[in-house]
Amino acid sequence: MDEQHRYFPSGTWEGVYKYPGEHDGSRHQMHFTLSFRDGTVTGSGSDDVGGFSWRGTYDTGSFRVVMTKSYATHHVYYDGIADEIGIYGGWNLLSAQQKERMNEIYGNDWKNDKTFLSGSSGGFHLWPRKGEEEAEEVESAVKVKDLSVVG
Repeated sequence: MDEQHRYFPSGTWEGVYKYPGEHDGSRHQMHFTLSFRDGTVTGSGSDDVGGFSWRGTYDTGSFRVVMTKSYATHHVYYDGIADEIGIYGGWNLLSAQQKERMNEIYGNDWKNDKTFLSGSSGGFHLWPRKGEEEAEEVESAVKVKDLSVVG
């Protein structure tokens, strides 16, 4: 049975992601479906990179959502928080295990290397697709969300 929590409606979603160096307000559009069931989220869609699938977990107590966005060529790791206007947080090209391995090899110094990190992380906001009036309200709320990386 699909999740009944209002922050996790199964169905058609859309969203934006942003690269850290884009100070011109650029946001990259995504269109996809998500299915929330028993703490697992799955889905598929497309954006300007190509087609992708989603797989991850969500928690109705903490509202945390952790998902992997898988393209044919690579994976992107999303870590966010759900609220009344969607899910927002940070994306990263490195998995938690890869980050741990980088720390083992280089210590924390690699995190300060701007050439390594440019384009490898950024912010995102995802929201359920609504009717036209509701979509305008969501779009207004999305504009004020800070698309910076979550912890």
